[in-house]
Amino acid sequence: MSNNRSSISSRRPAQREEQKAGEAEFIKRQEQKKSDLDEQLKEYIQEWRKQRAREEDELKKLKDKQHKRKALREQEEKRLAEKKRQEEERRMREAEEKKQREQEEKLRRLEEAERKRQLMLQAQKASMAGKLSLVSRKSDGASLTAGGSARQELNKTKEQLEEEKKISLSFRIKPLDLSGLGIDSLKKKANELWEAIVKLETEKYDLEERQKRQDYDLKELKERQKQQLRQKAMKLGLEPEALTGKYPPKIQVASKYERRVDTRSYEDKKKLFEGGLEGLYKENLEKNWAEGIKSFEDRQKTKLPKWFGERPGKKKGEPDSPEEEEVKDAIAVEEEPTFEEEEEEAAAEEEAAEEEEEEEEEEEEEEEEEEEE
Repeated sequence: MSNNRSSISSRRPAQREEQKAGEAEFIKRQEQKKSDLDEQLKEYIQEWRKQRAREEDELKKLKDKQHKRKALREQEEKRLAEKKRQEEERRMREAEEKKQREQEEKLRRLEEAERKRQLMLQAQKASMAGKLSLVSRKSDGASLTAGGSARQELNKTKEQLEEEKKISLSFRIKPLDLSGLGIDSLKKKANELWEAIVKLETEKYDLEERQKRQDYDLKELKERQKQQLRQKAMKLGLEPEALTGKYPPKIQVASKYERRVDTRSYEDKKKLFEGGLEGLYKENLEKNWAEGIKSFEDRQKTKLPKWFGERPGKKKGEPDSPEEEEVKDAIAVEEEPTFEEEEEEAAAEEEAAEEEEEEEEEEEEEEEEEEEE
């Protein structure tokens, strides 16, 4: 037991020393790690500061660019606004000039119309006095002018008519200058105005009566035209009101007196009215033509007799006998026609067909003329 205790007691200091040495080594390693970590953190902080400085520089540059772009944008907006303002001013100026020109043109037309009206009044007075030749020329010119401008008057808007009315009234109604006039002058002016009013009322009444008379004449002419159209429709076998409507009458494809409902189609009913004399004539013409062609093709072909020597009527280059002609014809038939020959034959057939159609049309026209006569 004593030996064990002595061995244990001798081991304890050695363990303590080893423990102290391990603790010192651990502390040293911890301090080394801490110093390494501090160095690493310092490097990270420095790198972060550099990165932040770079980002701040870039941000500053971006802000400078943004300010520059904003300034350029403001300048561009100012320039565009100025340009737009100038364009608007120019457009308004052009519109004002155009309106002024139209106003001047209207005033000129109204002056011309007033001048012609005055000429018409003078012509009427002259006709009443006996100058009939001058009246006819001037009244015809005025009526033509009025008729030509009637369509333009119908196409004008309400605002345009009001504006022209104001211009016309401003032109016709002269301002009264009564300053400095005495009693006699005022009485004279009042008499002149009264005479002008009486004259205008007389003209108004005459024009109203003339309009009534023209309306009556127009109604009478329309009624006459309606009666004539009714008679024409009855002659053609149509309803009396068939030609008096806005649209032409419908084509009658069936009898109106049929009692049962017609179930046929439009094409079938339309074919009922086709044919007649013209159809029979066409059928007979085609039949006669076909018979003539057939009889011509079925005719008996006679051969010429053989001659000793040269046959009579022979021309230079012709064969000596009809047998040679038949042999040549057979050879020509056996040979295949070329594309050009086929085209020529087709063109010749088309021309012949067109000529036949033209002849048929001419014959039909002649027959129609004979029937009408």
